[in-house]
Amino acid sequence: MPDASGRAGAVRDHLLASAEVKRRAAEALAGPTVEAARRIAAVLRAGGTVLVCGNGGSAADAQHLAGELVGRFKLPDRRALPVLALGTDGAVLTCIANDFAYEEVFSRQVEAFAGPRDLVLGISTSGRSPNVLRALEVARRRGAATLALTGGDGGPLAAAADLALIVPSDDTALIQECHGALIHALCALVEEDVAATVDDATTAPSGAARR
Repeated sequence: MPDASGRAGAVRDHLLASAEVKRRAAEALAGPTVEAARRIAAVLRAGGTVLVCGNGGSAADAQHLAGELVGRFKLPDRRALPVLALGTDGAVLTCIANDFAYEEVFSRQVEAFAGPRDLVLGISTSGRSPNVLRALEVARRRGAATLALTGGDGGPLAAAADLALIVPSDDTALIQECHGALIHALCALVEEDVAATVDDATTAPSGAARR
């Protein structure tokens, strides 16, 4: 049997390390996160769409962000917001990967859906995912705004984005945990920014509150 106290210590160490990364991110990224939310909200208020992409856990984060904004995060009375996670359609993904290349699975969708009114957000803990980088490159060519959520030194993804939120860590798991917190902060700010444009609102309990 593994030593229970040693395992508990490992859990404690991980949680404390995660808290320390979030503390450093709070110092470095509070202002840039406000600016990122402002840009997202501006696109949504102007009738544009936000497209979000990432691989693996970052694909789950992309879906998380879309779910909170299409549904609701905390505000019960606001319109649905047009946010699309690009990793959810298996037929589209496998078609593009098979007929073109896996590096094109997001960029092909950006080519189909994004234009000058829109914004593409790429999520990659390393900043080096080729398909996410390609999505931002195509978005820029099409005149769409671009944001990146990444970590470490930001990688080429940070350079490809109009604005990058770079988590100050080289640990993939800790970066991803901080991404989750930043996504919640973005959702709260975006909801606040678009609250004045509510239409066809219905009163219901907060989705976040039910979880």
